[in-house]
Amino acid sequence: MDVGVLGRGEVGRRLASAFRDHGDRVMVGSRDPANDELQSWLAGDGAGVQAGTMAQAADFGDLLVLAVLGNAAEDAIAEVGPDKFSGKVVIDAMNPLDFSQGPPRLSITGYDSLGERVQRALPDAKVVKAFNIIGNPYFANPEFSEGKATMLIAGDDDEAKRTVAGVLERFGWPPPVDVGGIEASRELEAVCILWVRIGVKRGAWDHGFKLLIG
Repeated sequence: MDVGVLGRGEVGRRLASAFRDHGDRVMVGSRDPANDELQSWLAGDGAGVQAGTMAQAADFGDLLVLAVLGNAAEDAIAEVGPDKFSGKVVIDAMNPLDFSQGPPRLSITGYDSLGERVQRALPDAKVVKAFNIIGNPYFANPEFSEGKATMLIAGDDDEAKRTVAGVLERFGWPPPVDVGGIEASRELEAVCILWVRIGVKRGAWDHGFKLLIG
């Protein structure tokens, strides 16, 4: 596939690397493709990944990943232009985090979520929430001492969710658990905060969630 990853942070770089490692052509989109940190990564661990503007990455990808800061997502979409996402599967790997009062909490709560806002901003795209409930070192090959973690996904388009399930399978995940429409992003984003709370309590971040079915 041709994959456009919008966001040059650690989440975007980890996912870009995973797609590249599984044979895909990848472009990371950034407001500043010449950024020193990004260029240093491209010369090392990111070798083989292309860099461009966010609009260029959106044009490049048949599959798109949104991995900007959650609170900047709507501005990034507006800057790129919703039409560039039209008809495409868009993986929303983000969480809307508020760091103003110590450990992060959600900046969007109640009867809304970032996933829903992204889908509203991209009415002609097929948004699937995924990868937001686990630390980025485990985006691919999510092996723990007690086995593999479970990925939870949400979205309104069943075919798009099957596409993302295929991505997860290539990355070494077991079949994901589909928790429903994009409104289930409310719960998935809250799971991120639970993951953080567990990490703070443990003083370590090598954990994930696993669904057990009797």
